[in-house]
Amino acid sequence: MKKMRVTTGKWAFALALSLLAAPVWAASLLIRDATLVDGTGAPARRADVRVVGDKVVAIGRLTRTTGETVIDAQGLALAPGFIDTHSHHNDGLETHPDALAAVSQGITTIIVGQDGGSESPLADYFRKMEATPAALNIASYSGHNSLRDKVLGDDYKRRATPAEVAKMERLLDADMQAGALGLSTGLEYDPGIYSDKSEVVALARVAARHGGRYISHMRSEDREVWAALDEIIAVGREANIPVQVSHAKLAMTDWWGQADRFLGVLDKARAEGIDATLDVYPYAYWHSTLTVMWPKRDFDDRQTAEFVLEHLAPADGLLLAKFTPDPTLVGKTVAEVARRRGLDAPATAMALIHEAEAAKGSVNVIATSMDERDIARFIAWPQANISSDGMLSNLHPRGAGAFTRVLRVYVRERKLLTLEQAVHKMTGLSARHMGISQRGEIRPGAYADLVLFDPATVADRATTSDPSALSAGIARVWVNGNLVYRDGKSTGAHPGRVLRRESRH
Repeated sequence: MKKMRVTTGKWAFALALSLLAAPVWAASLLIRDATLVDGTGAPARRADVRVVGDKVVAIGRLTRTTGETVIDAQGLALAPGFIDTHSHHNDGLETHPDALAAVSQGITTIIVGQDGGSESPLADYFRKMEATPAALNIASYSGHNSLRDKVLGDDYKRRATPAEVAKMERLLDADMQAGALGLSTGLEYDPGIYSDKSEVVALARVAARHGGRYISHMRSEDREVWAALDEIIAVGREANIPVQVSHAKLAMTDWWGQADRFLGVLDKARAEGIDATLDVYPYAYWHSTLTVMWPKRDFDDRQTAEFVLEHLAPADGLLLAKFTPDPTLVGKTVAEVARRRGLDAPATAMALIHEAEAAKGSVNVIATSMDERDIARFIAWPQANISSDGMLSNLHPRGAGAFTRVLRVYVRERKLLTLEQAVHKMTGLSARHMGISQRGEIRPGAYADLVLFDPATVADRATTSDPSALSAGIARVWVNGNLVYRDGKSTGAHPGRVLRRESRH
């Protein structure tokens, strides 16, 4: 569809163009009497919103036109569609293009390629997604671990040579030309854990040349979190690139209550001119591999296992989310498995890892290891946007409830944020942190990614025992002007688009 600038007084002209260029859409949609929370953080106001084709064209007191579809919002909140800046909802999207877990909580755009893992090459992935679109928009980073795997293969437990780094740079350059938002790393995971800072900086400079960004699951979120935080700031400084901490957390009891120290590092970096930001999800437990808690990969070291269970997460706080050798253990804690086997918890944790490795499989856990006070401080930080780190289907409820949980817990119940602040952190601020324009705000000329919800009832319902339970209070969701979710059900529409990094001029 042609780009067009439309003013409130010229909407009829826009309507004529839309009929020619986009016959699959309704000619014009009027959402009447909404409480407009526009994504900028400005106070909510009562307004009507007109959508023509895939764009918002007018806001104000509007009169219905002949043939126009009208939705009476009855005072419900109308916000920009939520932008999930750290998502894994693309896993399974080919077979579940409705993306119900995401759109049902108001998400209209997912940012994938996280934790250093992305589809490769991205050009091929983008072409596939455009040929078979989903219900929501998708953008991606280029993943360091994926690049490293292509170049080093099985011989990855070492630093890369200059020639190998150069090969990774060429692969990243191709991904950036294809429209990647930037470089992502997962420095707690294989093979990225074996890289050094110079390798990361070299790749970040490639992303920076294209006007891209750097987002990182840092090298440590527990024992060495302070050194890891220094590293991401150093990457931003040396590569002259915006940096974002993925799913910010203090996942070690020794550091609980020190969120202000963490944020102080980021504030100091920002004062120095480094565009440092973070994303955060509203749960005190994470989901990853059990092995990530052993940074030296010393799985036979009982002393390490004891440290993990004493300082990172207790045995009854480690819920098995995946165990390839014996799926019947999924849903049980390490403590429960230990009792069943007649072993102590450290021996059980080590045994589970060895059994998974022997089966060439994996052992994933949902680990309770954060403090609610720190989560609240991260969420309240002015440069924090909301993310889910979620998937379409697994045992962690964040995949179906992260955004609505923020609206329930931190807006309505705890009043940590106003509704306008929370929506800003889910939309306009997220778009800015990802370098995406024309989304994240409701204004004439912006794409019509919209969510209509009831602030008085919106709530997450997903739990670890029922992780796919859909949220309450989300009435309708539109993506690119198309209704994709209504009253608890998918409409079957798949109007999502691939969002590529916008060229720097």
